[in-house]
Amino acid sequence: MDKKETIIWDWNGTLLDDVEVSIQAMNKMLKNRHLPLLNLDGYRKVFTFPVMDYYTAIGFDFTREPWDEAALEFIELYLQELPKCELSSGAREALTFFKSREYNQAIISAMQHNALIRSVESLGISDFIDYIGGIGDHFAGGKIENALQFFKEFNLTPGQVTLIGDSLHDSEVANELGCKCLLVACGHQSASRLLSSGHPVISNLNEINSIFKA
Repeated sequence: MDKKETIIWDWNGTLLDDVEVSIQAMNKMLKNRHLPLLNLDGYRKVFTFPVMDYYTAIGFDFTREPWDEAALEFIELYLQELPKCELSSGAREALTFFKSREYNQAIISAMQHNALIRSVESLGISDFIDYIGGIGDHFAGGKIENALQFFKEFNLTPGQVTLIGDSLHDSEVANELGCKCLLVACGHQSASRLLSSGHPVISNLNEINSIFKA
């Protein structure tokens, strides 16, 4: 990877529009456990990393059932519906914008690595992406270690890197890397929560061109 401006993309909720599928899968689990269901606003208020904390916040009791079984149940439901997901509004245009300006583009995700690669390939955007890094399991604990490994492998300069994501965890990753961060409020967390990070927040990826042309 050349030493030039680099974009690190988050996948779920940023490039991939999978919020509704995530809510639907979780609501099936909540219904089976006689727990209150989620709507979009409620979901964006409570979703967090590590996702085990999110499960606890919406009523799961891991003294009664194992965390790993609940997590794998969700993944099974989620992966069944994943092929229905499309790119987020403005995603392809944003990828094209950065490619035309010869930016490096990477995807660093808390999604299991092989599932991530299949998802990216299915949407026909592999030609835009120079590096894909998922995690080794389905438990979505976070991606700081993956991001640090990516930085080390390519000897990147923080000042030349911008991370674009949809969660406070993305801001934590950017802070750990020392790079710039731009958050998008059309994914898994609300704009008000994202603003608490202190990083700039945009409504959706259609605003990318104006931000980076400035």
